[in-house]
Amino acid sequence: MPEITSHHEGRYLSLREIDDWEFATRPNATGVVGVFALTDKQEVILVEQYRRPMQSRVLEICAGLVGDEIEFANEKIIDCAQRELLEETGYSPGKISHLLSSPTSAGMTDETTHLFFAEDCYKTGPGGGVDGEDITTHLVPLKDLASFLKEATEQDLQIDFKIHSCLGKISLDQSAKFV
Repeated sequence: MPEITSHHEGRYLSLREIDDWEFATRPNATGVVGVFALTDKQEVILVEQYRRPMQSRVLEICAGLVGDEIEFANEKIIDCAQRELLEETGYSPGKISHLLSSPTSAGMTDETTHLFFAEDCYKTGPGGGVDGEDITTHLVPLKDLASFLKEATEQDLQIDFKIHSCLGKISLDQSAKFV
């Protein structure tokens, strides 16, 4: 097993090195979840929030860290996905299924992102996030998603690639739903 050198330990990120390759890791989390969510009216539930590293507002699927809080240290990944959906958007899924798990950015971090598809979502809470998060929820008819994303880009919003990744995976796996 290669030797891991630790260069910096922050509250949420660490900088490490293996064989002259520096990378970031999260010392307080075991992964990331993301949820592509649809209401029973075929509206995509997206979130928008200011992301300091990008110095911009970003349009995303709801997402969060797995195991980053003591009370959720042993939480199952699917339970984390459902909790994040409720915290950020105020919606609960009628049905949720795993889409894929993949390295977040294999050259920069050892983190894995687990993506889920939530269907028949219904409003059960206020949403907006926790601990000072300033999250705006957007309900976008699936048929209008492409034009909505184009308009968002024209308004200088960044678009998170996970939206497109989920759409691609869903269309491959469940193409009959969108025909």
